[in-house]
Amino acid sequence: MQFTATKSCYARWLAGGALILGAAPAFAQSTPPASAQSKPPAAEEPQQDIIVSGSRIDRPGFESPTPLTRVSAEDLSVGSRANVGAALADLPQFKAGQSPQTSGTNAQAGRFPVDLRGLGATRTLVLLDGRRFSSDNDLSTVPSVLVKNIDIVTGGASAAWGSGAVAGVVNIRLDDTLTGVKLGAETGISTYGDAAQHRFEAAAGFNFAGGRGHFLIGGEYFDNDGLMQKTARANTGRWASIANADGSTTLTPNVGYANALVGGIITSGVLRNQSFNPDGTLRTPNLGTVVGTNMIGGEAPSDDDRSPLITPQKRVAGMARLTYDLADDLKLTAEVRYSRYWGNYTWFGDHNRGTITIRSDNAFLRPEIKAQLAAAGQTSFTMGRYNSDFAYSTINVRRPAIQGTLALDGKAFGGKLRYSAYYSHGESRNNIDTPGFRMTQNFANAVNSVISPTTGQPICRIALTNPSTNCVPINLFGNGAPSAAATAYVTGTPSSRAKTTLDTAGLSLRGEPFSLWAGPVSVAIGAEARWEGTTSTAGALDQAAAFTTFQFGSLYGKDSVKEGFAELLVPLAKGLPLLRNLEFNGAVRYSDYRNSGGIWSWKLGATNEFFPGVVGRVTRSRDIRAPSLSELYSTQTISYVNVTDIVNGRTVTVNTLVNGGGNPYLTPEKADTWTAGITTSPLRGLTASLDYFDITINNVITSVSAQDLVNRCRAGNLDLCGRVFRDAGGNLLSVKSNSVNLSQYKTNGIDGEIGYTMALSDTRRMNFRVIGTWVNSLTTYDGITRIEYVDNTSYAFVNGMPSWRVNGSIGYGDRTFAGLVRLRYISPGFYNRNQNITNNRVPTYTYVDLQVSVKIPVSHGPGLEVYANVSNLFDRDPPIASAFSPFYDTVGRFMTIGTRVKF
Repeated sequence: MQFTATKSCYARWLAGGALILGAAPAFAQSTPPASAQSKPPAAEEPQQDIIVSGSRIDRPGFESPTPLTRVSAEDLSVGSRANVGAALADLPQFKAGQSPQTSGTNAQAGRFPVDLRGLGATRTLVLLDGRRFSSDNDLSTVPSVLVKNIDIVTGGASAAWGSGAVAGVVNIRLDDTLTGVKLGAETGISTYGDAAQHRFEAAAGFNFAGGRGHFLIGGEYFDNDGLMQKTARANTGRWASIANADGSTTLTPNVGYANALVGGIITSGVLRNQSFNPDGTLRTPNLGTVVGTNMIGGEAPSDDDRSPLITPQKRVAGMARLTYDLADDLKLTAEVRYSRYWGNYTWFGDHNRGTITIRSDNAFLRPEIKAQLAAAGQTSFTMGRYNSDFAYSTINVRRPAIQGTLALDGKAFGGKLRYSAYYSHGESRNNIDTPGFRMTQNFANAVNSVISPTTGQPICRIALTNPSTNCVPINLFGNGAPSAAATAYVTGTPSSRAKTTLDTAGLSLRGEPFSLWAGPVSVAIGAEARWEGTTSTAGALDQAAAFTTFQFGSLYGKDSVKEGFAELLVPLAKGLPLLRNLEFNGAVRYSDYRNSGGIWSWKLGATNEFFPGVVGRVTRSRDIRAPSLSELYSTQTISYVNVTDIVNGRTVTVNTLVNGGGNPYLTPEKADTWTAGITTSPLRGLTASLDYFDITINNVITSVSAQDLVNRCRAGNLDLCGRVFRDAGGNLLSVKSNSVNLSQYKTNGIDGEIGYTMALSDTRRMNFRVIGTWVNSLTTYDGITRIEYVDNTSYAFVNGMPSWRVNGSIGYGDRTFAGLVRLRYISPGFYNRNQNITNNRVPTYTYVDLQVSVKIPVSHGPGLEVYANVSNLFDRDPPIASAFSPFYDTVGRFMTIGTRVKF
């Protein structure tokens, strides 16, 4: 899995250490290319181990046929992103599918798994120095200060690395040869004076035992305030899709609830559309324009005014690693990684959308209101209420994670055989408390109040027959009317305590057992095993289904897999016209899962150097993703949902039993992947690459809503008809809406890059780079309906991707100063191309980022560097309705300044 080379095989892309965010196809090679010779004079680079992330073959000079991209630590620093995952999301190949910006009202907020190709984070495998790590691929758990670079395999790699590598692999490489001490501090703020962030980091490395051992330790603390209102920026909160008379819809600003006002609104009877003042008197509210249950303008309240646009982040992440040469050809590695995330912020409200029934003898109704009801012969009315004064929840999240690893790497037979073995254990927890949700029975008891015939004070009606009840009556008439005692009685705290574990073990052997006419044949074989488990325990009130609108579920499940793999590299031709270096690369893996049985994955590939510096490559692979534990074992649920159906030619709405949750009979997803490309270095300092990708994923694991199940069955999907149950008369009885192998994902497109390094003198240089991705198609297909998602650029909760994303940068560097200008381009698109929306178009967006750094000479002391970043320099507002956008900047211009010291 490792080999030693004189120079980094990626010198051609990173020559001069330029601060350019962009990635280039990279291959292991034994000699540096011509462009690397333009590097400024420096001390000779030490020999280093290189992990070839696209393959298990580790022969010096091997060029993997699978496209491989490398991003340096300097690249990741542009924009001062919150974590490694956020920095990678700037690259065109990635989508920020789950992040503090895209999951502000989600219990997973604060996590940042990476998502290649927009195919979902579960289909991108993340490795740490070639080994799986726990925490569900959350890159915010990795201390950025220790990251040396990141390899990105932009093609299927299941045969090499196992389940999950459908879209590709992200392999984080640590700076394990660091010697000395690094310290850093940074602060940042938006141009609006909010979203402040602070970062402190430290790392140290030193040798011991005469150089046989090395110890590395590092960590960071990061704190970002977030943006605590969805309306904190233009075009973000209070947008909704409003229906028009012709069947189209319009994205409309300043929309809120029409049937739930602050303090309450009466929704039936003689007092309909009257609302309550804080003292319980009535008034006529400004109802703006009411369209169904939405209100445009007026007094319409919205959770967007209170819940976060971007969730705050507070975390620590640290790691320590010790390596020791037990013998000349045997190295021991021991490491431990720890991280913790905290989040505590306003979440969303638990409101009554016109569903409260108030009886005319309610204890808190004013006498004049009771008189009006009596005059009209009304004994009750319905009421809607925006409960910001007593039932507005907060979310308190604690997410610690720890992982420990032991590994042995060695050589035998004079280095002809290399071997590695490792074992790792990881645990991550997700502990959540969300106070402020209404308890159904308690709320019903408290609302139904009367005046006590004995004390003349408000009591719950239930107290008339049960004097020992602890019920506290609640006053809902006017903002601030509920008492603290009533609030405590009617609300509770949904809670969840979740734990996931991951144990992994592996053994691999690599070497060159014999040679053919064109060179040595390389072989890698190995075996791996994983054991994973998850336990999620909901609170007692959740388990009792005590809450009206939200409650956690419980989950227990485990899975394991035993795997064997082999990979072969065969040189077929060398030194011939147009066949200067032709090599075949093949890999195969068999995975035997405890839950879903055995499955094969494989890869066939070839590379060839047609002309000096012009290399072509092609791969065909079968890749897999096994069902996750939550997809298999999430709690079975039973609910009743209104479903529109056609019975005997009539359209009827039926309150239908729905069975949801996990499905233990799921089978793995299977993907067929093609990649083909070419790389070239035609001139000194100039490099270019172009790669085509085509990925088709079958048996995609998904869940389908009850209404969609009925609709698609009626449209002819017989597989789904097996999940719809009717009586002898054809009347709808129930549907089974849990996870199922159903859809097909398909995407294809092209990745390209061109980079040029121009030496201005021995110590000064300019760097130019353009990297882009064109997505031709990204579709889902269930056997009946095919949906295209390319050019869906603002629709956060589907699989939308722009057709073009391009990063371009120009950088300058010398011994004391470095500067960079970066442009990030997003092609025009639609809010949702699959809907008839009158203002559907999203324009072209180009963001400009700046970075500068200055090294301050200090004689006989530590090296000091001061740097500054500005992202979204021109403070461009996002498109309309951009809350939770995975592509557009909702913070605005953001500035950071920091310093680094190295001893």
